[in-house]
Amino acid sequence: MLVSTPSVSCTSESQDQSNLGVIDHLATWLEDLGGTVERMLLPGNAAKANLIATFGPPGEGLALSGHTDTVPCDEGRWSRDPFALAESEDRLYGLGACDMKGFFPVALAAVKRFADTEFVRPLTIVATSDEESSMAGARYLAESGRPKARAAVIGEPTGLRPIHAHKGFMMLSIKLKGSSGHSSNPDLGNNALDAMHAVMGELIAYRGELAAAYRNPAFEVPTPTLNLGCLHAGDNPNRICEGAELQIDLRLIPGMDHGEVRGEIDARLGAIAAERDIGIDIAAVFPPVSSYETPADGELVRTLEQLSGRPSGSVAFGTEAPFFQELGMETVIFGPGSIDQAHQPDEYLETSNIRPAVDVLTELIGRYCVA
Repeated sequence: MLVSTPSVSCTSESQDQSNLGVIDHLATWLEDLGGTVERMLLPGNAAKANLIATFGPPGEGLALSGHTDTVPCDEGRWSRDPFALAESEDRLYGLGACDMKGFFPVALAAVKRFADTEFVRPLTIVATSDEESSMAGARYLAESGRPKARAAVIGEPTGLRPIHAHKGFMMLSIKLKGSSGHSSNPDLGNNALDAMHAVMGELIAYRGELAAAYRNPAFEVPTPTLNLGCLHAGDNPNRICEGAELQIDLRLIPGMDHGEVRGEIDARLGAIAAERDIGIDIAAVFPPVSSYETPADGELVRTLEQLSGRPSGSVAFGTEAPFFQELGMETVIFGPGSIDQAHQPDEYLETSNIRPAVDVLTELIGRYCVA
């Protein structure tokens, strides 16, 4: 039912959808299990909401969290209906089956095992909106100071491996404004693409400097990355290009400061624009997400290593973990499925991951909320 309820979040308004249908399904199921459920509408957007469901007495216990949205999909690249959950060859197919609607049934199955058990500390189930775009849901939780818990598990697909660190990310739009004219005489205008060539060269040079200055061997790609993602410019080959826009993606390792990197980019590119007498506007596509790291020898990390039988590690993709850390929780990323399936046509979750995931969450709930 979660997969069949579309909840795409996207920076493009034409593709962005509400997540309230998914929130309503979760609210019904959690209330049926005895939870106290609160829907949190996002400020200024009645089509988006978070959900917080609590079991047990007040206090600080364990939070299990996932996001309710998915990325957009090209249905023509799927061999089946992306909005109809289908099981085949020990896989569950559907948009969000892996990333990460599939985490909620796993968490609910673990909660059901405590139907006749009295919690001595609270269990909190959290469902957020817009993780795949702006992370507005998690940002709103952090701003609201809720929920509170001793520890939190973010159920992203990690192949049931505990993750104690990931890179931060920042996406920027760089717009240059020149002046147009007939291409037969370059002096008739100021070519934005010529200036963008210099901008791109400077960014590539800065990328090399960042890689030389920062390194963390805990990551598969041990250096920060800067990707030149997409470029749009001009309107005709016989006109001097008046405007150009480049969008870039930066992935920063723990210990790096987004503000410092952004300041350096502004200064370097601003100098190029001034030298070439061309307009420049640098803006965030959406607010940056900080890198995340929790001590590898922390209680929750060690507990999940023991329960899963897998050593903890790091990933390059971003999650909502930094916002839960802001709320004061020891936070670890852990969930069924492989990130290799996320954002892909014919996305699937291996059914072999489901039972072990339920068992680990059951044991975790027992230790943090019952024992």
